[in-house]
Amino acid sequence: MNLEILYQDEYFVAVNKPAGILVHRTNFAFEENLLIAERLLKEQIGQKVFPLHRIDRPTSGVLVFGLSSEAASLVQPLFPTDDVKKYYLTVVRGYMTENHGVIEHPLKKKLIGDLQEAKSEYWTLSQNEIPIASTSRYPTSRYSLLKVYPHTGRMHQIRRHLAHDRHYVIGDSTHGDNRQNHFFKDTFGMENLLLHAWWFEFVHPFTNEPIKIEAALPDYFSAICEKLGLNIPDSEMKS
Repeated sequence: MNLEILYQDEYFVAVNKPAGILVHRTNFAFEENLLIAERLLKEQIGQKVFPLHRIDRPTSGVLVFGLSSEAASLVQPLFPTDDVKKYYLTVVRGYMTENHGVIEHPLKKKLIGDLQEAKSEYWTLSQNEIPIASTSRYPTSRYSLLKVYPHTGRMHQIRRHLAHDRHYVIGDSTHGDNRQNHFFKDTFGMENLLLHAWWFEFVHPFTNEPIKIEAALPDYFSAICEKLGLNIPDSEMKS
């Protein structure tokens, strides 16, 4: 399969990673015939590539590679910092208490290690109440479409931070609400994680020009937003 290339020059290439594809092989993935973005892109463009960052296997969206070890070494350290602007879109259960807020809750390293500082900023882009019960507690269900900026780069950070606030990401089988996940499967036939790496921006280290990369939402994400009555933002709303 060919990956959708969003940006390419002589130093970097960015793709829109589909959900279900690993960034690179890990010690936790043992299945045969794995789809791995690093390998697929290498075969597609005919040269070695160097991942600059990771996004989770079930997450879709912008994934950036260096085309040389030198290019990768200049930008890779910037991804956990604010020198790389990175915005995600996600659908969560309920309405947020504030339309714009910050979650600062320490997270365990790799889910089991020592606590690390972690900070996620969010904006509510759209919210709606549908006349369908997803649990036995209420006759209706509320959902929100959020833009999220992870200021730090902890494992599963967005999913864990929103779960801590009990606004579970829909389709998250690890940190989410299984009642909601079953509801979406039974009602809408959807089992995908609704988390998408939407917009990345950084200053090109060789040209000093700002690089802005956007990845369109997968069809299943757009379709579920329409069914929930959530309005997907236009490009000018990213900032």
